Amino acid sequence: MEELLLYFALKYEGDYRKIYEALTKKELVDDALKFELKKKLKCQYTTIFSDDYSKRLKQINCPPFILFYYGDISLVNQKNIGVVGMREMSDYGKKATENFTTQLVKEGYTIVSGMARGVDRIAHKSAIAANGKTIAVLGTGIDYCYPKENRDIYEEMKKNHLVLSEYPWLVAPQKRLFPFRNRIISGLSESLLISEARVKSGTMITAGYALEQGKNIYCVPGRFDDFQGCNELIKQGAKLITNIQDILEDEYFG
Repeated sequence: MEELLLYFALKYEGDYRKIYEALTKKELVDDALKFELKKKLKCQYTTIFSDDYSKRLKQINCPPFILFYYGDISLVNQKNIGVVGMREMSDYGKKATENFTTQLVKEGYTIVSGMARGVDRIAHKSAIAANGKTIAVLGTGIDYCYPKENRDIYEEMKKNHLVLSEYPWLVAPQKRLFPFRNRIISGLSESLLISEARVKSGTMITAGYALEQGKNIYCVPGRFDDFQGCNELIKQGAKLITNIQDILEDEYFG
């Protein structure tokens, strides 16, 4: 079954709907095409049937059938927390992300984010700088570094952390892929930390997935005159945090 999932994932470039249809309709395998596709595979992979697949991801709606990756796949089953937020962050958001990420790493958390500009990049970099571990969930093909300015952390994480995607090789950035990718960020995580967000944003989509998956959401309160995403989530029941103890106590007693 794992070989079958790999074949359809490569043939349909990780498209969840097409893979599902191929499996349910019991599409026949072209052995010659299977051989050619597999020859192109440079990375490693895990499927929903593999022993090293994330236990948390198996519990969500639409778990990815297959994940292509570089790095240490064992990180998917560690004590993980998602850290997400704005691409065009403020100095306040940057400081909050650096501060909380560094302290979470010291408490043994692996940081999960999406390797986007802004908060994602700072979360990954802060985890690396603090000698912690971090996971990047891409919304592109596993071999496509986007944005290009993240090449430094992409290469570092391929070697010493974990980069993963449900899309193989050079699947280019597409708007429709990133929101669906966010279910994996929250799915891999025990809880979600949002340091800064707009009301209408990809971050809020990730928060929606986290709520659907029953995850705790922690929000750094924002200014009253701008970037109201965190404040709106707090009104809806997310936990307001001002220091690391607000998270640790909740995780311990929750």
